[in-house]
Amino acid sequence: MASGGSSLFCVAGKNVLITGGSRGIGYMIASTFVERGANVLITSRDSRACESAASDLLSLPRPPPLSPLYPSPLPPTTSHGMSSESKSSPPSSASTSTYVHHVQSNVSTREGCKELANHVRRIFDGRLDVLVNNAGTSWGEDPGYDMNGRESGKMNWGWDKVLDLNVKGMFYLTRECVPMLQRRRVDGDCAEEDGNETTYYSSSYSSSHSSYSSHRRGVDDPGRIINVGSVTGLMPQDAPTHAYDVSKAAVHHLTKKFAADLAPRGITVNAIAPGYVLTRMSKGLLSTWSSTKTTTKEEEEGGRREMGHNLGKNVDNNGGMGMERGESMDGGLGGMMPIPLGRMGNTEDMGGACIYLSSRAGSWITGVILTVDGGLVGAAKIPLSNL
Repeated sequence: MASGGSSLFCVAGKNVLITGGSRGIGYMIASTFVERGANVLITSRDSRACESAASDLLSLPRPPPLSPLYPSPLPPTTSHGMSSESKSSPPSSASTSTYVHHVQSNVSTREGCKELANHVRRIFDGRLDVLVNNAGTSWGEDPGYDMNGRESGKMNWGWDKVLDLNVKGMFYLTRECVPMLQRRRVDGDCAEEDGNETTYYSSSYSSSHSSYSSHRRGVDDPGRIINVGSVTGLMPQDAPTHAYDVSKAAVHHLTKKFAADLAPRGITVNAIAPGYVLTRMSKGLLSTWSSTKTTTKEEEEGGRREMGHNLGKNVDNNGGMGMERGESMDGGLGGMMPIPLGRMGNTEDMGGACIYLSSRAGSWITGVILTVDGGLVGAAKIPLSNL
């Protein structure tokens, strides 16, 4: 476990926002940051799930505060729901020891993203080091999967739901968070509403903390954005998940677009593309693949439709295909998917990739789609029998 502030992979004291952090891959990432000394804010549309996850995160082991990279003057409150009262009032203060926060939010709308950004400013005192855009959803497209042109209101609604959260929400929230992540001023930066020049955290922080300049923040340690894509955005899967797969391909390209746009502002933008990690979402696929290993074309079609129903249930706030909290990785794939390294992904795989991209070790990397998939995309052999 990393602890020292001079470590190449240290993230101690960094302020990290993780959308969809109450379960699945989001929770994996959140737990990894917490265990390595970061201050973490998770979000979810489900307030109870968010509160439960935050409680579990607070129980995780954590390194002692041995000279973190940055001082951490955090408000201590751990719960910041989107009630009408919380919109108008800043979080209450009791102590300065809290490092896990949670907010109920809906990042599928522009208004929800603005509201969340306002909470982040108050909770982290205007300083955000890492944004992890993980919130996502999928929806099976049954009964329109046969592609015969039949209209399906359910299918149309599913496309809107998936793209609103997986792509548009990521764009809106990133735009709102840029001023908190920005490390360098560029020409054209606008003024605040009161007419004063915009002061980004990099400059305001240096004036009040003498140790700041020694870290050369913005040069050696830019702001970080990590988008959670998926291998399904890199290769088609045999499942009725057109909207989900297309949305993840869009996430990957938007990552590159943001990387080019935000590099002058001292922000790196990368994506991880997880492979198969056991979660509520991937369980639906696994159970369906198991049940369709028989089969006639009619049976396979029925299995795909059932997969669509599985993917349409309770899969919000999962980026990629991630594991539920407390669930075992035992059982593997049963030989159904050709993962060269022979297992499904776990917390260390997902969290480790994000720690790398958020630490000094990854400070010179931007515009990259990092596949974390056991070799599924890059090292899988095509059986000659399939040719």
